[in-house]
This record gives sequence, C-alpha cells and structure tokens, in this order.
Amino acid sequence: MNVDRFQALVGRFPQLRIALVGDFFLDRYFHIDPALAEISIETGLPVYNVVKVRSQPGAAGTVLNNLVALGAGRVHAVGFCGEDGEGYELRQALQKNPGVELDRFITAHDRHTPVYGKPLVVTQTEAPRELNRLDIKNWSPTPEPLQRQIAEHVLALAGQVDAFIVLEQVDQEHTGVITPPVLAALAQVQQQYPKAVIIADSRRGLSHFPPVTLKMNGHELAHMLGYGSTSLEVAKTHAEELANRNGHPVFVTLAEHGILGAYPGEPACHVPAFPVRGPIDVVGAGDSVTATLACVLAAGASLQEAMEMAMAASSIVVHELGTTGTASPAEMADLLGVAPSRA
Repeated sequence: MNVDRFQALVGRFPQLRIALVGDFFLDRYFHIDPALAEISIETGLPVYNVVKVRSQPGAAGTVLNNLVALGAGRVHAVGFCGEDGEGYELRQALQKNPGVELDRFITAHDRHTPVYGKPLVVTQTEAPRELNRLDIKNWSPTPEPLQRQIAEHVLALAGQVDAFIVLEQVDQEHTGVITPPVLAALAQVQQQYPKAVIIADSRRGLSHFPPVTLKMNGHELAHMLGYGSTSLEVAKTHAEELANRNGHPVFVTLAEHGILGAYPGEPACHVPAFPVRGPIDVVGAGDSVTATLACVLAAGASLQEAMEMAMAASSIVVHELGTTGTASPAEMADLLGVAPSRA
C-alpha cells in the first residue's frame, strides 16, 4: 500500500455511517497503590486502597472507541444499558465521542448495565498489573419486547448506513443484545442489500449467525468446523471452506501469526502481524481489528488492504498498557510507512 492509496481510503472515513449492534459494557478501572496496603481491622484481610477510578465504554463500546479514533463520520449505537448508575456513566462516556448517535441505544429498567470491574495495581516502576475482575452481567433472558425493539432498530438502519458491526460479548445465550429476532433482522438486511458490509464477531462462536461476514480467531474457527490443528496452512483451507459455505468473507485472527482472509471462491490470503516492540496487553486488539476491517471495507478497500490496516491497528493497541486502547489513522500510517512527507 502506498501513501496515496492509504490517504484515499482514510479520507473516506469521515463520510462513513456505521451501525454498531451489540453488547455495550462499562469498563471501570480501579487504580490500586500497593504502597497504601492495609489489613482490615474487622476481617483481618488485605485492603487494596484505590487512588483513582476511571471508566470507559467496553465490549461493543471498545469497537465504538476505535471507530471514533479512526474518524468514522457517524456511529449509531444499537443496544441497551440498565436504568442504573452504571448505565448513566456508560451513556455519558458514549456521548462524549463525536459523531456517536444514541437515539437507538435503549435504557432498560429490567436490565443491568454490564460492567467489567478491573482492579489495577499501578506503580511508577512497573507496568500495570490487573487483579481478578469484578463483573456485573445479566443472567436471565433479554425480555422479548426489548429483543423486538432492537431488531426494529436494525431494520430501520438498513440502507441508511455503510456497514453494520455486530458484537456478541455475553457468554449466556439470549441474555444480551444479539437474540434470535436481532439475528433474523440482520439476515433480512443482508438479503435485501447483498453487497452491504455486515461483519460479526461473537465470544460464543458464530455458528448461530446468519450468512454475513464472519470475524473470529483461529481457535474459534477450529472449534466451529471441528478440527484440531490451528496451523496456518490448515486454517487457510478451512477459512476458504467456511467462506464458500457462508457466501461471504471470513477473517481469522491468528495472534502473533497475523490474520487470514478469504472471499468465496478465492484462495485465502495471509497478512503477518507486526513485530512486538516492547511489553504488550492484548485486551482490545480484536475489537480494533473489527472496527478497522469494517471501516476500510466500507471505504472500498481490497481484502489485502483491509487486513494490512487491521494488523497495523492491532499492533498499536497491544502496546497500550493498562487500558483498552485505540489506533488513529496517523499512527497506522507511521507504522505502515505511508505517512505523508513533512518536507
């Protein structure tokens, strides 16, 4: 990729409209100063003193953060939060971002706002160290009226956006945003607009999704198709098989080995990962890949171009420690060696 092509693609980002359908979490970080450690008089247990609390959108919210950092013009958040303090905090964090539309983001009185509580031991001499998380999730099925309302929002955005990103973060089926009515709505949109970019990712695997563009890691691909090896050559064969069966592209992330992409009827291609440049934190890397693929494909990129830019984004994000990071076009241009000359 050269400078002109990179600039042409990212130059289209501000005109993009992206619908982000999925499970929005609140990432709440608790900074712990180990020098202030105490023993509780009441229980005799160690006390971790928190000196700073910071919050940011997580899960689908991490994808949204990346879309904003990439410069996407409009991002329609489609999902829900609870009618609670965490929901208020999540909404406040989302609406601070330019171009984010929350008119299809529902506050539900009968749902909790999902939270990832992340205690971090922070010192001046070492990288932040995360302790056991404290999570808040919904463990009962999403109420049917809420399921239908989200599905209606998906259908209403059909033909109005340049791409849909679908992220299922919850482990228990039917307890989040991605439920059967929502999947049926996405299938209807893809059938109505066969060339539309609809890219899906799920912690539970993607076998229950309709035919859309699928993004997964190597282990998820192996589990989905029932094979044991996760070698590059085997993964290529099975990515091609899945793309042909699905009728839409398949992307497979392979950690330090990069990413595979396959279009139906074409050989899979591979883009290696960038070398590690120091300590890393892989949290959020997959979400940066998803956001970048969606934007670049919607901007008219080839499979190869989309994967090259996605690998640059993920390499930037994994080197951001103690947070779920993002990557900007300027950072990606520097890493790819396509930054405009400043002479």
